[in-house]
Amino acid sequence: MSLWLTMLAAGLATFATRLSFIYFLDKLRLPDWFRRGLRFVPAAVLSALILPGLVVHGSAIDLGPHNPEFWAGLVAIGVAWRTKNVLLTILIGMVALLLLRALLGHFGLL
Repeated sequence: MSLWLTMLAAGLATFATRLSFIYFLDKLRLPDWFRRGLRFVPAAVLSALILPGLVVHGSAIDLGPHNPEFWAGLVAIGVAWRTKNVLLTILIGMVALLLLRALLGHFGLL
């Protein structure tokens, strides 16, 4: 029973914190420069989550030719920049990653 109460309390706490931002930000008049800056938060958070997976291997930064994630990420960035299509970017980025891993693995470079 205490597990269910803990889960319920955690759910209510999460709901309350999210609701408070939605409810109070609507009533609060924020400066225009602040509202414009908030538009960049999702991209910044996504970049902070993705970049370490592309460039960090072990405990070192690896931008070398034997890092397929880095090169597939560059391909995906190029596709996103040219097409502005999220689905196509994901698809081509994943295909590039699979091909690079297969090629590097075939030549014993991984």
